[in-house]
Amino acid sequence: MTNLPPPAEELRLLDAELRHLDMRRAALLRRREWLVHTLRATAQQPARGAGTVPGGGPPPAGGGAVARRPETSAPGVQNVLLVLGGVLLTIAAVAFTLVSWGHLGIAGRALVLGALTVAALGGPVVLLRRGLRSTAEAVAALGTALTVLDAYALHEVAFAGTDGFGYAAGASAVLAGVWTAYAVLAGASAPTGARGTAPGASAGEGVRPGLRHPLPLAVATAHLPLLLWAIAVGAGPHTVTAVLLVTAAGGTAVALRAAWVPVRVVAVVGALGMGLVGVLSAGWLCWSASDPGTAARAAALLAGAAAVALLAGRFVPDADVAMGAALTAGLCLVAGVGGVLWVAAPGEWTVPGCLACGVALLAVNRTALPRTLRRGLVRASAVVQCLAVLWSVPLVAGTVLGPSAQGARPWSGVPGDVRDAVFTDVPWPPYAATVPLVLAAVAAVLLVAGRNTARRPAATAAALVLGWAAVLVLPVVLRLPYTAGLVAQGAVVVAALGFAEWADRTEPRPSPVTLTARLLALVTSVDLALLSLASEPATIGVLASLTAVFAAVCRRPGPAPLAAPAALVHATALACAIGASAGWRPPQTALLVLVVTAVAALVAARTSGSRATVPVEAAGAAAGLLALALAVTDPPMLALVLSLAGVLAAGTALRPERRPAGWAAAALFLLAAWVRLTAWDVTTPEAYTLPVTGPALVVGYLRRRRDPAVSSWTAYGAGLAVTLVPSLLAAWDDRHWLRPLLLGVAALVVTLVGARHRLQAPLVLGAGVLALVTLHELAPYITQVVGALPRWVPPALAGLVLLVLGATYEQRLRDARRLREALGRLR
Repeated sequence: MTNLPPPAEELRLLDAELRHLDMRRAALLRRREWLVHTLRATAQQPARGAGTVPGGGPPPAGGGAVARRPETSAPGVQNVLLVLGGVLLTIAAVAFTLVSWGHLGIAGRALVLGALTVAALGGPVVLLRRGLRSTAEAVAALGTALTVLDAYALHEVAFAGTDGFGYAAGASAVLAGVWTAYAVLAGASAPTGARGTAPGASAGEGVRPGLRHPLPLAVATAHLPLLLWAIAVGAGPHTVTAVLLVTAAGGTAVALRAAWVPVRVVAVVGALGMGLVGVLSAGWLCWSASDPGTAARAAALLAGAAAVALLAGRFVPDADVAMGAALTAGLCLVAGVGGVLWVAAPGEWTVPGCLACGVALLAVNRTALPRTLRRGLVRASAVVQCLAVLWSVPLVAGTVLGPSAQGARPWSGVPGDVRDAVFTDVPWPPYAATVPLVLAAVAAVLLVAGRNTARRPAATAAALVLGWAAVLVLPVVLRLPYTAGLVAQGAVVVAALGFAEWADRTEPRPSPVTLTARLLALVTSVDLALLSLASEPATIGVLASLTAVFAAVCRRPGPAPLAAPAALVHATALACAIGASAGWRPPQTALLVLVVTAVAALVAARTSGSRATVPVEAAGAAAGLLALALAVTDPPMLALVLSLAGVLAAGTALRPERRPAGWAAAALFLLAAWVRLTAWDVTTPEAYTLPVTGPALVVGYLRRRRDPAVSSWTAYGAGLAVTLVPSLLAAWDDRHWLRPLLLGVAALVVTLVGARHRLQAPLVLGAGVLALVTLHELAPYITQVVGALPRWVPPALAGLVLLVLGATYEQRLRDARRLREALGRLR
């Protein structure tokens, strides 16, 4: 049993099949045209005896004449000539009508234009029967141009007193009808071959008239009469807009029914142009109306445009075009409703009304509309919801960022309500009273729409963000008291953490819902802490509560990587607040902040190896840096803080996986010693360098015991240089004898130790420093001796030295080589 489709569906299938057949026929015609052109080019070549070799092969290179390929085809030349001729004749006719019209009488004018028009319009019929399509097309183009000139001439002679727009409306309607009839008559009088598809025709054109341009020109002109008539009668903006939309509807109908591609293209372009202008005009009239009646009239126009778009989308075979038409229809409907609400209701309810209309579009999923139309309307609903959320962004951003202004004036006093505390330096957005309702509605739609889809986690996460924003701005919108606002935001933190715990048990891991909930809890806690800065008791109470809440949550391994550092950060802020409340100076508060670092070190030691270890250590290190920054203005206190931080780092280095923290501990201890010495006004460099040299030499000694292959420069070079070099620089400018003596003795001891153990670094550094100290001490005496000698003695001594060196040059080179080898053998 065969199930026949409905007539409309069967018609659509037949049209699609005809288009495929036309595409195949057009491809074969193009192939035929290429083959004919190739055969013509071959026929123009010289005879075979002159141009080919025996056997039919191509002529040898350089032998015989080779036919050149034409640079253009004969049809191309023909078309250029015909187009040029038609243009020239049209220009001549225009010039004759405008310039030489007054030299003829009425009879002469009628005779000339009538004869030219009849000849230009009748000639193509004869030419088509003879198969001269291109020539007929050129002459017919001249004829259509002459009809326009006839209309102009008729206005100048018989209707000079009529309104220009009114006459143009009537003339355009008459011309559209005349050109349509002419296209039909010319196609009917042409033979079958002429009425078929012309060479080079595009696919999908189907059977068309013998002439190409009259019918598309008639369709384009048919878009003008109604608009020109409306302008002529002085119609109002609503009437003109209605005319634009009706014209667009007519163009849409032609585009859907036309089988010939040029006609369909012209109709589509005209319908889109008129429809776009009409929809924009209707939207402007709707949203700028001063009373509900005017807005309702404009909304009715938008509804009509939506109906036309939906009807067109139902019959368009292309899925993307149908979806776009449905999307446009949905937006037109919502815009009409919004315009009426803008005039009839308070401004706060315009966006909720548009949102309700957009949500109502989702009901099409339960209708019998085609799938493409349903998808387009659903996308229109999504666009409306996104625009509603964007409208809510200013209030949400102000609520989140506004409390940061309290940081510039902490504890300035309890404000009247939470809105005064949040929007102190940020302006209140207009018509924002319904923002919580809009956000909650979109969140509900996301939850319902995504509950049974593959995108449920992403939809749930997005709904969670929107719901959080709705709850966050609700106290500000309701202007709750300041304390109630703090309690509400604290409840949001607790609820977000609780929801994250619930999602962690029910959602697959890793879940975007869980991560989103924890991030929202963290953001809300920071916002709450900033908001509490308006009052001293509120600040301490809020920070203590947040620290306790996050500390309680981080006991589970899931939220610990985020909750543990959050608890430490809030604890650090609490320590600073307690110190400020107690009247302590910042250096004294630094000790309290350092307690957080100690707690972080203990927690990290207990959770070693877990995902929370590194975040906890990072938070503790940040607290330690803050403590150092607070104590930097008091050197004795800074030295104490550095020492305590060094103790914490040393304790951390006891863990096997944190051995490198020992270097940080050593650096902190050294800095603490230096800061303490600076606080005591100690300027002796050895007091700063010896605490470095001793541990460095011990470390180098232990390292060489474990690995004898380590160089003495690596083990002892840095430690010795840290003390010897600064002391040498200080001794060079020292006028007393004690520092040079002690430095010389120390350098001698280092040199002897290096020689005894055959170590290169102590030997070179000690000998070098000893030599420079000795030179510094003997310099005054050398200067006195040189000053007492005659002036010719130094040059003579220098010359004698040079002579001796020259005489023993080879021996000195050998000695230098031996010295270098001896040093090289040292370790």
